[in-house]
Parts: sequence; structure tokens; C-alpha cells
Amino acid sequence: MNKQKSVVIIDGSNFYFKLKDLDLHKLLDFNFSEFAKYLANKKEIIQATYYVGAVRTDGTTRVQKMFNNQRQLFAHLRKQKVKYSLGYLLKSDGKYHEKGVDVNMAVDILVATYEDLCDHIILVSSDTDLLPAVKKAREKGKTVEYIGFSHQPSLAMVANCSESRLLQKEDLQSFIT
Repeated sequence: MNKQKSVVIIDGSNFYFKLKDLDLHKLLDFNFSEFAKYLANKKEIIQATYYVGAVRTDGTTRVQKMFNNQRQLFAHLRKQKVKYSLGYLLKSDGKYHEKGVDVNMAVDILVATYEDLCDHIILVSSDTDLLPAVKKAREKGKTVEYIGFSHQPSLAMVANCSESRLLQKEDLQSFIT
């Protein structure tokens, strides 16, 4: 029997804030490729992608620091052969909001489904905006596995994905060097 193929989709902002909640701050020390292998559990990984809003510089020191940190993160991901897909950040009322990131994830779920790139979609995101794509992938026979966090699971994702796994702090600490 052929090895099952999987794609790993990581919602970067969602992941970052869940790690931060667990007091695991250092993304540049996180081993994303080993994390993806752990999630795939012996399935062949066709692609692992980290989705995030691109920081654009605006001349301020704070945003320049965010921009530089994000560039370091991209280099870290490239070194580990993890792709990244960019949306953008929109500033309103002094706060930044990601735009286009969940659309990119949804499109990639549907591309993986309709182009039959994999059997198994591993989704590290609690974003319920992805549910229409998740439901369509399942209708087309794909296994969609929700990877959530035990301290803040998305019940809608648990209910609508084929499988779900809730990670605890201990599960994640081994990926931080």
C-alpha cells in the first residue's frame, strides 16, 4: 500500500498567539519541520506551509522591528524547508488586522483537494472561516485533521473535521531548541 500523502497548513498568527498563551515565545527557536513530521505521523509530507500577514514598513521603529523579526522568521522557515504564504496587515484604529491569510489557506485546501495532491490535510488553525473549505474537502473524500490547543480548542473545528488532536504545552516544548 502506498504511503498516505499529507499537506500541513499552519495559521501563523493563530499559532503564534496560542504559543504565546502557553508562554512559548520564541518562534525562531521552533523546529517547524520536526513539528510537521510529528503531526504527519509517518505520512509523506507533500508540503508544509506557514500562513501569515506580511509586515510592511512605515518608517516607525516599532514596525521596522516587526518587519525585521518577520524576515528572520521567513529565513528560519526556508532553512527548514517550510514554505510561507503571505496575506497582508491592515492597520485600523491603531491595531493591525490580518487580511487574505484565511483565504490563502482555504484556497490551498481546495487546490490540494481538487488537484488530488494529498489524502490528508493537517490544519493547525482554529479559524472557523475555514469551515466551508474543510467541509468541501471532506465531501471530496479527504481526511481533514484539526490540530488545536487543549487550553483553547475550537469546538466547531472539532465537530467539522474528520479527526482532531489537541496539543498541550508538553507536546510543543520538544520542538523548541
